[in-house]
Amino acid sequence: MSINNSNFEADLQQEGASTFFLSENKSWAYSSMGAFVDGSRYITNRTCNLSMADAPLYMNARISPISLKYYGFCLKRDTYVVRLHFAEITWDDTKVHSGKERRVFDVEIQGEKKLRNFNITEAAGGVNKNKTEEFTVNVTDSRLEIHLYWSGKGSTVTPSKYYGPLISAISVTPVPKRIASSRKQLSVVSISGIVGSAFLFLIFVLLLFWMFGWFGGNELLYVGIYDFYQIKAATNNFNDENKIGAGRFGSVYKGKFPDETFIAVKKLSGKSKQGNREFANEISTIFLLKHEHLVELLGSFAQDNHILLVYEYMENKSLEHALFGSEELRQRLDWPTRVKICLGIAKGTTAVDDEEKTHVARKTKVTGGTTTYMAPEYVKDGLLSYKVDVYSFGVVALQIVSGQAGETPRTDGPSDYLLDRVSR
Repeated sequence: MSINNSNFEADLQQEGASTFFLSENKSWAYSSMGAFVDGSRYITNRTCNLSMADAPLYMNARISPISLKYYGFCLKRDTYVVRLHFAEITWDDTKVHSGKERRVFDVEIQGEKKLRNFNITEAAGGVNKNKTEEFTVNVTDSRLEIHLYWSGKGSTVTPSKYYGPLISAISVTPVPKRIASSRKQLSVVSISGIVGSAFLFLIFVLLLFWMFGWFGGNELLYVGIYDFYQIKAATNNFNDENKIGAGRFGSVYKGKFPDETFIAVKKLSGKSKQGNREFANEISTIFLLKHEHLVELLGSFAQDNHILLVYEYMENKSLEHALFGSEELRQRLDWPTRVKICLGIAKGTTAVDDEEKTHVARKTKVTGGTTTYMAPEYVKDGLLSYKVDVYSFGVVALQIVSGQAGETPRTDGPSDYLLDRVSR
């Protein structure tokens, strides 16, 4: 059902005694532990005496005598608002006032205690009244876990038999990205509309002006939620101690803001035409893409000779680091993990593809990149098609499976390529 512009999926599974249930769309699941004495009703309901505005949300609730866990899967690494909706619909005022019924339980989210000795009736101010508890939660590994459990307090054997954790509904929504402060507060939809139309067009106009030298020496091109001076402070003025990588066109630095938010900053050379093209390519390719398997571009800057690309920080570094790093890191890459990585890369690539043009070959200029991953027809003739992406993915998949580098330099001759070793 739809409540306050949020769509709720029903949990109608009747089983509850030591059960694990995975939803049909595999986006959520629950597990419960314990069995009621002389009873098997793990979903309770009430259709009358509910006067709250969102009454349909509280007509049903799941209960468990000992432990109840809900899981959310396939979530993007982000910060979310988790709302837990409660209403005591199993008992009535007579039983509560008699002192024989007392539902008390604890709540943990992502393993962190959020509610201790929580009593729905006391929190809501009576039975058949709703209470929503709201929490801000970080998701770092695509999974959310909400655990409600009996911890030794409250009723265990009662006249109605049905005690222990109870919950009516759960909602999980991403926290909106920080937007530059404005005196006039805009809705998320309004902000998205502005960014998606007028501002994005302005970005590329300014980018073209800057690339062709139509600005002076102190021009500024900026896209994102942080300004240049925040980035400079976060990286300690691009201190070498914060350098986490380097490439042909510049270096990558780790940054940290006062609110403990981490970023990765790619600093390109403003004097290099290759750097300019790299900058333009990355903005045009990544800025509009939002996908759980693609690192997110948070901002970009072009000021004086500073060209910066700001990304979300990936704590576990690169795939290359895991494949060719220490023995400890390599041991973490078991086969299920490698399969998961391959699938994630494939899904991320499909987000990049333009579905209407995936089968259209066209000529383009090779502007940069690592030739190890480039299809021969692209390097030689600039022939670009969906097959080029398939080729690149194949090279990466071979590296993941074999644990060998795509290219191994040799002092006595040309480099040794993984594809050559495979073909031999």
